[in-house]
Amino acid sequence: MAGGRKGNDQFADMLPLMAERLGGEGLIGELCKGFGLLMDREKGVITFESLKKNSALLGLQDLGDEELEGMLREGDLDRDGALDQMEFCVLMFRLSPQLMDQSEALLEYALQQEFGWK
Repeated sequence: MAGGRKGNDQFADMLPLMAERLGGEGLIGELCKGFGLLMDREKGVITFESLKKNSALLGLQDLGDEELEGMLREGDLDRDGALDQMEFCVLMFRLSPQLMDQSEALLEYALQQEFGWK
C-alpha cells in the first residue's frame, strides 16, 4: 500500500491549504462535494466500484485496485464495505497529518482558554 499512499498523501496534503483558505465550513463543503463525486448514485455511499470509476476526478487515477480497496478498508468504520459521508470526511482528515496536528493544537488552545489547562 506504500505506493498507493503517495497518491493519497498528494490529495490529503491539499486539506490544510483548503482549510486555511475556505475556513472550517468551506472545507466541509468541499469534502461533501468530493464525496458526491465519488459516491454510487443509487446507493448513496462510496463503493469500491464507484471509487474505481470516479477516482480520476480527484486525481487518484494512478491508484490500483489494492490501494483503492485499502482506502475503503481504512475509512470503513462500520465495516459495511462502503464509505458514507461521515466516514469519508473522517478518512480525509486522518490522511492529512498536518491538518490533524492543527486540529489538535486548536483543541488544546480551546481547552486552555476554557478551563485553564496547560
